[in-house]
Amino acid sequence: MLARLTSKNQLALPKAVLSNFKDTEYFEVTEESGCIVLTPVRLERAGAVRAKLAELGLSEADIAEAVVWSRRTG
Repeated sequence: MLARLTSKNQLALPKAVLSNFKDTEYFEVTEESGCIVLTPVRLERAGAVRAKLAELGLSEADIAEAVVWSRRTG
């Protein structure tokens, strides 16, 4: 299969290849021994969650207390 490099440095990858990566939006691009290697990447959203918790002024202790509270029965 061939992928053509456009004048804007973009590659269109064959559907047959991408069908194995349906939920992947991003790929890490590296070069190894003269070859371009694409590795599927799942972005971590933990940083965004931590930022929101900091914005709200919540500490790890607050979260732990909320978890204990939510697990109480009856």
